[in-house]
Amino acid sequence: MFILGARKEVYEAEAYVSGKSMDDVKKEFNLTKVIKLGSNENPYAPFPNALKAMEDQLSMIGIYPEANFIKLRGILGKKFGLSSEYIGLGHGAGGVLETIARLFIESGDEAIVPTQTYRLYREITKLMGGIVREVSLDKNYTISIDDIIKNINPKTKLVWLCNPNNPTGTIIKKEGIDRILDALPETGWIILDEAYAEFSNKDELPNIVDYIKKDKHVISVKTFSKYYGLAGARLGYIISNPQVINGFDTVSEPFNANRIALAGGIECLTSDTPHVERAANLLINERERVSRELEKLNLKVTKPYGNFIFFEVPCDGDNLGLYMLKKGVIVRPCSGWGYKNHIRVTIGTKEEMDEFLKVIKDGLSVAAN
Repeated sequence: MFILGARKEVYEAEAYVSGKSMDDVKKEFNLTKVIKLGSNENPYAPFPNALKAMEDQLSMIGIYPEANFIKLRGILGKKFGLSSEYIGLGHGAGGVLETIARLFIESGDEAIVPTQTYRLYREITKLMGGIVREVSLDKNYTISIDDIIKNINPKTKLVWLCNPNNPTGTIIKKEGIDRILDALPETGWIILDEAYAEFSNKDELPNIVDYIKKDKHVISVKTFSKYYGLAGARLGYIISNPQVINGFDTVSEPFNANRIALAGGIECLTSDTPHVERAANLLINERERVSRELEKLNLKVTKPYGNFIFFEVPCDGDNLGLYMLKKGVIVRPCSGWGYKNHIRVTIGTKEEMDEFLKVIKDGLSVAAN
């Protein structure tokens, strides 16, 4: 790739590669039905009041939304026991993460990124001229706090963490966050991507709001894509102190959340709460059931904390994933993260997961022979 006049950092970055769509799979393998369990989406969305509110906004699509998003920021602030000044919005968690990189990273700054995690952290750091220091996961697929601390130095500006981690589904507890904070230089920050946190037990995860209230250098990034099922609407947000939020808003593009997404987000947090919570309970219960079923197949399952399961298979994960794809079940082989014998599967409905279990049993049998 060569683009006349493009910044040199562009050549060092890699484009995000999304999974196959259901339509692509149907066409490629001549299928009439496909189950998508590869992108950690919510199968019960959209929720009814959010859908109605978003439909109602279509007639206003030619008008910009309110510039400061006061209503949604206020609702989110109340949810976390904060004022609206602690909340910033963006078009999906990806947009929020990119804005954070733009806010903090200067050429030559260093950022710590786990080797097996959401790849966007690495790319946006490079695009801003930052230097990526990669750290390992331990034998339990958990981000190594010791390795992070070994790599912290006076140039460390950001530590990017996904909690629960994607793709492994493991978590960092409060003690780990405390140790990193103690080791960071004065200008260093922990960026905690909590896209899947709502699927975890609150007692098992660090309470990031407590850190923020104490002016600790921790920033939480959250999304409406997973728990609230608005992946296609693109709506994310940041929780931090008002000074960070002011800077975030300054470097954000104008109107960086669309009115359809805003309307859906408001209803997800208010009138649709019973629907959202019911869906989450169904997914968590199904996650535990499927984990047990996979273990009955003698597969090593990493304890899940998100809306997906990461597990080891006794064969090539890419080949097994392709077999399942041809049978109409999309999963995510994890070779791209360096795990050639692992698969990540999104939790769907009971009917979808029953089909997944049937197909993977068949695939494992074929691989064994």
